Amino acid sequence: MFETAEIGRKLSKQDYEGIVPQLRADLLEAQKQAFDAKLPVLVVINGVDGAGKGDFLNRLFEWMDARYLATQAYAPPTEEEAQCPLFWRFWMWLPPRGRIGAFLGSWYSAPILEAAHGKLSRPHLDDALEKIVRFERGLAADGALVVKLWFHLSKREQRRRFEELEKSKLTRWQVSKREWQHHRMYDEFRDVCSRAIRTTSIAEAPWHVIEGTDWRYRNVAAARTLIESIRVRSTPVAGAPVGPSTPTLEDPRTILDTLDMSLELNQQDYEQKLARYQGRINRQSRRLAKQQKSVIVVFEGSDAAGKGGAIRRLTHALDARQYRVIPIAAPTDEERARHYLWRFWRHIPRRGRFTIYDRSWYGRVLVERVERFAAEAEWRRAYEEINDFEYQLVEAGVVVVKFWLHITPEEQLKRFEERERSPYKQFKITEEDYRNRAKANDYEAAASEMIERTSTEYCPWTIVEANDKRFSRIKVLRTILRRLTERR
Repeated sequence: MFETAEIGRKLSKQDYEGIVPQLRADLLEAQKQAFDAKLPVLVVINGVDGAGKGDFLNRLFEWMDARYLATQAYAPPTEEEAQCPLFWRFWMWLPPRGRIGAFLGSWYSAPILEAAHGKLSRPHLDDALEKIVRFERGLAADGALVVKLWFHLSKREQRRRFEELEKSKLTRWQVSKREWQHHRMYDEFRDVCSRAIRTTSIAEAPWHVIEGTDWRYRNVAAARTLIESIRVRSTPVAGAPVGPSTPTLEDPRTILDTLDMSLELNQQDYEQKLARYQGRINRQSRRLAKQQKSVIVVFEGSDAAGKGGAIRRLTHALDARQYRVIPIAAPTDEERARHYLWRFWRHIPRRGRFTIYDRSWYGRVLVERVERFAAEAEWRRAYEEINDFEYQLVEAGVVVVKFWLHITPEEQLKRFEERERSPYKQFKITEEDYRNRAKANDYEAAASEMIERTSTEYCPWTIVEANDKRFSRIKVLRTILRRLTERR
């Protein structure tokens, strides 16, 4: 695999000093191109110990505008990071559009180290690499540029470099016992790294293997790779492509039409079941907290379907220190500058906690689809991205419960009018709510396709007949209790 590195390539001091001024100017120009094009750039710096990864990163800070360059060096997960799904800490540091983020020690480090030390079997390594491929493809599909640099040293050169550094007290600190241990395992690391590079060098994010024996050559080659990658991808993007207006659909026959919307519950039964389910949910939530299990509850549904009321009945059963309710509205400028899933990753609960989303990542295939805020290619791609996102949550031990609350058009209009008459509910009703009713068929068709394509075995949807608020609230609580109990 490493035959692509130009072994032995060197630059004289004179040549290097002649190249650097123009190289710095080209880097700054590429940085400006990325900024103007709103192109997020991820520079992944990996490679052999002693090959100069840190030194190159320092050069980038010296040669580029540090205001638009951020770096993140990854050590073993912190206590907070260990409480979240694997990729959480990488999502948190994704650069916004127009900025460059350099990652030293990245999502590759842990699987490579564990596999080389024999703690990760070959099938498990391949599974970890496949997750990385999906992660990078998702970023690239959203418009990010992923530049992956692998700095290579031969075993003999690595040993010579370590011995040279240890000769001086001033540089001895740069070589640790751990690095000597890795040197003795050089062949094991080479085999694992070769497999990792072959598997993850994809068209959307290829690896660039750079010989690190001569630091001058290494820095110039890596910088030129970054410059060229940005130049190729920095054509300004005016925004998501917009096609012809989506025609309003005729009344479609969907899965939602099969619901029995006459289901209801009388007041006495409601009060008895409400108290019983809230008490049992409270006990289960305390058990899960002791077991360090986290829970995500997603509420989607028609306008005025009762999401807020169902959420309040749930939170009354929980310790206020245990949960957060995240209401999702239009993205902020900070959120719009990143992948649409970023703002949901940032609210993933720590172990033992609940996060309740009042609307969620499904906005990409609902409102963004119907209102054409997302291009067709974007919302169609989102089904797979969402399923993968939820799989990562479940794989990390998170209980994910999803609800779609459905009401008839007649019941919705009745609730709109009630809100208008109520002084303390008037804030809930806007002109946009009425405007959305004109697209009811489009929204119902989008919701039905969403349910069909994202109701997975590991993360199914629960459709709630919500014309009767008492019935819908009890169904929500009963479902949550069942899902929490399944975690015994």
